[in-house]
Amino acid sequence: MALSGIQIYKMLPRTNCKDCGFPTCLAFAMKLAAKQVELALCPHVSDESKAELAESSAPPIRLVTLSANGNSVKAGNEVVMFRHEKTFYNMPGLFLRVKDDLSPEAIKAAIAPAEAFKVNYVGIDLTMDGFAVESVSGDPATFAAAVKATRGATKRPLVLISGDAAVMAAGLEQLDGEAPLICSANSDNWEAMADLAKSHKAALTVSATSLDELAELTGKISAKGVEDLVLDPAFRQLNSSLIAATQIRRLALRKNFRALGYPMITFPGDAGDVGRVSVQAAQAIAKYAGFVVIDEFLPEMVYPLLVLRQNIYTDPQKPIQVQPGLYEINNPTADSPLLVTTNFSITYFSVANEVEGAGLPAWLLVTEAEGMSVLTAWAAGKFDSERIAKDVKRFGVAEKINKKQIVLPGHVAVLSGELEEDMPGWEIRVGPREAVDLPGFMRDAL
Repeated sequence: MALSGIQIYKMLPRTNCKDCGFPTCLAFAMKLAAKQVELALCPHVSDESKAELAESSAPPIRLVTLSANGNSVKAGNEVVMFRHEKTFYNMPGLFLRVKDDLSPEAIKAAIAPAEAFKVNYVGIDLTMDGFAVESVSGDPATFAAAVKATRGATKRPLVLISGDAAVMAAGLEQLDGEAPLICSANSDNWEAMADLAKSHKAALTVSATSLDELAELTGKISAKGVEDLVLDPAFRQLNSSLIAATQIRRLALRKNFRALGYPMITFPGDAGDVGRVSVQAAQAIAKYAGFVVIDEFLPEMVYPLLVLRQNIYTDPQKPIQVQPGLYEINNPTADSPLLVTTNFSITYFSVANEVEGAGLPAWLLVTEAEGMSVLTAWAAGKFDSERIAKDVKRFGVAEKINKKQIVLPGHVAVLSGELEEDMPGWEIRVGPREAVDLPGFMRDAL
């Protein structure tokens, strides 16, 4: 049975030494109870307490990290079924699969556009996370050449796919010092694959067509000393894969069933056509994959998947924010207009992108509103005339513009009277309600 934070606290040294990275032992105990940290962070816990706390402090879904050349992809350590209950922590990695029946040059050509892909979304760079190399030739030398070509084209983490231990060993030899994911162990080859994973310090995928068989295999493999496991329920249909993923997540979190307490990998690329791949990949990101492997890189497919992932894995209690301050758009001069908004990231980029896209120079004052949108911040008392006036002074706005005029968002026109009182000598203008209407307003009314 899981222990409460107070029960865990009583077993800790209670010295508040901060060596664990938390200000007090009680704070550390609460994190342990929430399965958000590992007991190993406390260097002073007694062996007796360690043994008693080990089961309780272990996260319900083990954290698995793939690493290469300073890049990493993490999956696991999740503690809730649904995002609104708390938050999700580690975004599923999105991988592109190439196969070893391609020449090294063709592999590099297939990887290049995915490797170069980067799109800025509300201040966050969205990119692919890694690549998967699959052996279809069954030849160790061919697979090794494909892995070498892939590593020559990217420094991101890799997934190696082959059911043949000899082929897998040849691929692993090309990744010395890295922590890849090898895929996969099944009822026929699990011992050889477990030995490879252990000797190369790699994570290991366990594949089976039933949850009972999955649980049995993870028990056998973990008994051999391989702890970083990833589950592949081997269901490829939309309905069956959703059911399996939900059952695994529920058993791990609700029942604390350790044999299935690992992240999952899915292969939407097996679906075939682009439409089905997109749908299955989107479902996998939402429910509940740790690694998602696709077979074709299409920017128009990858971008919405990455945006979906970013939205789902953004902490609902901590909105994405930009730094408050005075921002320049299109090299404004002292005669350019001054706009104002909150520091909610989507609000900021909506305004900035519309004005920048129209080629209009402007100053944009971003006020501190705890990451809330304009209407939400106004309703919560976080975006008012006093805060706006304070930030105008704090960021030295008057020193950079000739005309003392400020444009309020149309949704908070009610603030105009109060702002006139708090900013005497300034002309208060009310802009449009929607960012898309800003360019027209700026051309016609300013």
